[in-house]
Amino acid sequence: MMRERIEDGGLRMVRAAGVLMLAFVLATPCAAGPLWVAGKMGFFDKEGLEVPIVTMRGSPLTIQALTADSIYIANATVDTLISAYERGADITMIGGLINGLGLSMIGGKPYKTYADLRGTTIGTQTLTSGTGFALRLVLKVHGMEYPRDYKLLNIGGAADRYQALTSGQISSAPVGVPLDLVAKQQGFNIIGYFADDQPNFQFNVYIVKRSWAEKNRTLVVRFMKAMVSTMRWMMDNPEAACAYLSKEMAISVEHCRYAADYNWKSRIWDRNADLNVEGVRTLIKITAEQGILKEPLPQPSKYIDQSYLKQALAELNKK
Repeated sequence: MMRERIEDGGLRMVRAAGVLMLAFVLATPCAAGPLWVAGKMGFFDKEGLEVPIVTMRGSPLTIQALTADSIYIANATVDTLISAYERGADITMIGGLINGLGLSMIGGKPYKTYADLRGTTIGTQTLTSGTGFALRLVLKVHGMEYPRDYKLLNIGGAADRYQALTSGQISSAPVGVPLDLVAKQQGFNIIGYFADDQPNFQFNVYIVKRSWAEKNRTLVVRFMKAMVSTMRWMMDNPEAACAYLSKEMAISVEHCRYAADYNWKSRIWDRNADLNVEGVRTLIKITAEQGILKEPLPQPSKYIDQSYLKQALAELNKK
């Protein structure tokens, strides 16, 4: 098959038989297991799509690549989308991947409750990251305000935070499922689950440039059909999904089962790849607290276009 290859900012775009390859930038590849399943288990192929998955550090770079037309669909945090939109970016969210806070608060061996963390140094990614926002929200629920009641140390990703915890540099840190189970098995304490304290928090979404998506509606709908089919297959076939993901993500089948079970029960993964509208509303409030938005606050619909998902579901239901 003849293909036209175009190099753009290091990201490859391929046009083949009228099918445009979509490129992805993922800030959190481990939590985004469904995308790997969609690619390797043939769900993109079934819709006639070739989707290379490109990882980048952080949502701001992801959105920057999207607005520069280096990629066509991005996976990034809602707060970053809102900030970029308010600065004039022509973008919208079309579905959800990580629809909640799949994070646990892990404490060093002397720290077993949130109360034990008062006056200590807690590890985070950065103050302005999605994890950093969520951490401060959860600690506030437990009566602690920053910086009055605790210190924050910017460390980086979950692996770096976990290393700082094991070395005693910090009292505690949020880590993703299933790293919390690994920590527990090594003698650390699971203090609590973020989703218990903040059930509505839309963490990660699929984002498109509006003008591009309108011109390429068929492609976007086919992408959403692939993701819906992936989510449904993973929910209906948990053993097969974990058999694959445990190899792809280099984690044990036990840890994969634990993470998948938690993600479904906590509604972090949605069977239809939909997003949590109330979770988006939470991020709007957080963004307002940062001074990016002013009263009266906009409705979530300002940043959401569910028409692609609705069309995808309608087409799937016809089969």
